[in-house]
Amino acid sequence: SSEVLEAIENVIQGVLQSLAQKKAPVLTVANRADWRNIEFKDSVGLQMIPGCTTKQIRSDCPQSARRFALILKILSMIYKMVQSNTYATKRDIYYSDTLLFGSQSVVDQIINDISCMLKIPRRSLHVLSTTKGFVAGNLIYTEEDGTKVNCTCSATVFTVPSNVQGIKNLTSHAKFILIVEKDATFQRLLDDDFFKKVSPCIMITGRGIPDLNTRLLVRKLWDSFQIPIFTLMDADPHGVEIMCVYKYGSVSMSFEAHHLTVPSVKWLGLLPSDLERLNICKDALIPFTKQDENKLASIQKRPYIACQPLWKKELEIMAASKLKAEIQVLTSISSDYLSRVYLPNKLQFGGWL
Repeated sequence: SSEVLEAIENVIQGVLQSLAQKKAPVLTVANRADWRNIEFKDSVGLQMIPGCTTKQIRSDCPQSARRFALILKILSMIYKMVQSNTYATKRDIYYSDTLLFGSQSVVDQIINDISCMLKIPRRSLHVLSTTKGFVAGNLIYTEEDGTKVNCTCSATVFTVPSNVQGIKNLTSHAKFILIVEKDATFQRLLDDDFFKKVSPCIMITGRGIPDLNTRLLVRKLWDSFQIPIFTLMDADPHGVEIMCVYKYGSVSMSFEAHHLTVPSVKWLGLLPSDLERLNICKDALIPFTKQDENKLASIQKRPYIACQPLWKKELEIMAASKLKAEIQVLTSISSDYLSRVYLPNKLQFGGWL
């Protein structure tokens, strides 16, 4: 915490020095969303290059003065929280003054900018993100406040903890972790008792694009147990994008890649080649939209696809067919095909990439 307080004090000192010299104060933040500032490393995923380009947020420029003021406002809130050892969610910060901030996304972006500027992980700033992910299966852990969470005892889902860093005493007999893209599929597998039938496993869903806590939990489970991690996604560009976030990270959070990515993640399904192999009826597939085409083209150009020839091949199959499928398409074969046949066969015979 002293490191966080010192980093904030240094920023404020810079502002005061500029004012003392009758200069307009300026804050410098990295261009987080620029692919030119990102490098790809097999062992880490997407990470920020050391000498990345920056942008200046000036206090004397009409376009950026408001952002400058909001950064200082949130810095002061973080400073107080770290001093008093209290925490707030990004939502709490937004609702402390909705008129001032204008929208939740403004708060989210500023907090990421501050984290990147100070080179301090977001959870060390005492800012928690609201969790939307679920976890279930063969896992027991203790939360920071001493609450014991036992996911093993029933088909109950537990919300991913909001302070993943604080959980301890993790125990599990799981043979693998299954990341499921969608809530509906996750619930279906729970109803079918999948995590007990095949072999003990841990199931996680970020319910779409994963939030920070879900990604942190996947990483923590990998660090703790070093067991295989498989993903079950829709066979569409959006599903591939989500899987890449777990495996390689996202551009906007690349400055925190070391804590968030799990490069050993495997693509279990639904593979575009599975659709042909299982003779899925064409009528059950969904034609690409222009947005799908653009998304897929952008994924195919990314640096990590070049070192994944098998993934590349699957994306080419998807691009050629211009058709996508949701995991639910397997119900066209039989209602429990996913949990009874598809996943057990894939896991037994190594049908992952």
